Amino acid sequence: EVQLVESGGGLMPPGKSLRLSCVCSGLTFSAYAMNWVRQRPGKGPEWVALINGGAALKKYADSVKGRFAISRDNAKNTLYLDIDDLRPEDTAVYYCTKFPYWGQGTQVTVSS
Repeated sequence: EVQLVESGGGLMPPGKSLRLSCVCSGLTFSAYAMNWVRQRPGKGPEWVALINGGAALKKYADSVKGRFAISRDNAKNTLYLDIDDLRPEDTAVYYCTKFPYWGQGTQVTVSS
C-alpha cells in the first residue's frame, strides 16, 4: 500500500521560511518523479513543483519560482518543499503526490 505522509505546515507570519516534508512508503521512492500540489481556500488544486527520481530535474510553477525549492532524500524516502518569504497567498493545503497517490496534506497558513 502506497502511503504519503506530509508534515511541517502551520501558522506562519509573512516573510518567514518553512520546510514541508513528505515521507513515502509502499513504493520504490527513488524510481519515481514526485510532485507538490497545493489547494488554496476556495480554489482547485494547483501544481507547484516536480522533481525526478534522481533529483537532476526540477520544475516549478511560475507563481512560485524563486521562492520554492523542491528536494528529496532517497535514502530516507522523503520529499521536501522549502518555501522562502512566505506570503498570504501561499495559504493552502500542500499535498505530496505521485499520481494517482496523494497524501492527506499539510495546512500552511500565512498571516500576521
